[in-house]
Amino acid sequence: MTALETWELRAEFARRLSVMYGQEVPAYNTLVDVSTEVNEAYVAKQGAEAERLGSISRVTAERHGAIRVGSPKEMAQVARIFAAFGMYPVGFYDLRDASSSSVPVVSTAFRPIDSNELARNPFRVFTSMLAAEDPRFFDCDLRAELAKFIGARQLFGEDLLNLADKAAADAGLDQDDAERLLDLATAAFELSGDPVDYEWYNKLEAISAVASDIGGVSTTHINHLTPRVLDIDDLYERMQARGITMIDEIQGPPRWDGPDVLLRQTSFRALGENRVFRYADGSTNEGELRVRFGEVEARGIALTVSGRDLYDRMVAESDARLAEAPLGTTRVEAAAGVWAENLPRTEKELALQGLAYFTYGLDEGQLGQTPLAGPVTLADLVEAGIAVPEPIVYEDFLPRSAAGIFQSNLTEEGSKDEAQAGTNYDIHRMSTIVGTKVHDPNDLYQRQQEDSIASLAQRLNVSITN
Repeated sequence: MTALETWELRAEFARRLSVMYGQEVPAYNTLVDVSTEVNEAYVAKQGAEAERLGSISRVTAERHGAIRVGSPKEMAQVARIFAAFGMYPVGFYDLRDASSSSVPVVSTAFRPIDSNELARNPFRVFTSMLAAEDPRFFDCDLRAELAKFIGARQLFGEDLLNLADKAAADAGLDQDDAERLLDLATAAFELSGDPVDYEWYNKLEAISAVASDIGGVSTTHINHLTPRVLDIDDLYERMQARGITMIDEIQGPPRWDGPDVLLRQTSFRALGENRVFRYADGSTNEGELRVRFGEVEARGIALTVSGRDLYDRMVAESDARLAEAPLGTTRVEAAAGVWAENLPRTEKELALQGLAYFTYGLDEGQLGQTPLAGPVTLADLVEAGIAVPEPIVYEDFLPRSAAGIFQSNLTEEGSKDEAQAGTNYDIHRMSTIVGTKVHDPNDLYQRQQEDSIASLAQRLNVSITN
């Protein structure tokens, strides 16, 4: 019986979720169609240069999903499910203080960590867990109620979890088991028709709409699925031209005439969806919830630790300028000037200044013009044109941008008691929660870069220093 390898399971899982979500949120299909139009137009205009950050086939097929769970137990179960698809936790994101709205979650992203696996299918799922222990959001009584409600539900059945463990252990499944796993995994993230307890949901919604979406319902669901585009500004304009209401601005770095770095994101606003509510007297009636939206992303070059430090300083400077700018100035407008003043305008300069991650190819034509003897520096090889920097794509997320997307789709600010001390979460605690190491994205990018430099040194038969 034909077996499906891990990457094939992952690709099919992403495809099935996309079909399901398109049926639940038809505007998502419009977003995918427009994304395809944008990518095709960009390639037609830019040619081969358009694929510098990924082939058009990869970019067009690329998705990231987002889900929300309520407890460490549920988070650990999610980790088992995604391991079946070769997706492992990468990065820690604390959204609790990343926006002015009440967003009481901490997150990680499950994705492939090997570059070859990413090239085959780069599906990611940004997974948020309710920080239900944080007293700034939930008082003692509400924490107890949340623990009881979330503890009583079962998001993922034992059959699904056992099949996931088998797939992870065997790096794939036979056809019958694969079909069963895919059916169960997809269904686990389908929007439920179960009635929603009106009073309980509203009680949590007063704290945060994100909290009610996690802890106010009996199941989890795909919150959004995100296609990738090569020109997010063009997509934003095309979506508005189709009459679809977008959030106010594109999150992340501004548009400018230098290299694209990190991640830019935007979305259409959350749409009203019919749900059944159960009231205190036992009666039920239809109502509407607005919790799911359509997000899109444009990915740039991964920045080094030094590059991220510069990025954080530029964000802070952009905020300061915006605070002093004339009324009507947007964040993007304030940031564009800061970017032009501080960030190198070429990939080569990013590489030479150690601000971004690259793999390094060899230009043998230049090699013949520059004899090598003894140890050489990477910078010397780049300057001579012998080592050719090829950008490593940023595969991860930005806490402020994620929180900005969440905030832009909330109707109310929610509430937070700043007099209380927040509960401590970090990447180490998240590793304990999910039951496996949460990878630091910088370690993954650094390893990819170092492997490339080592391969180049071997080809040149020289020692390369930084």
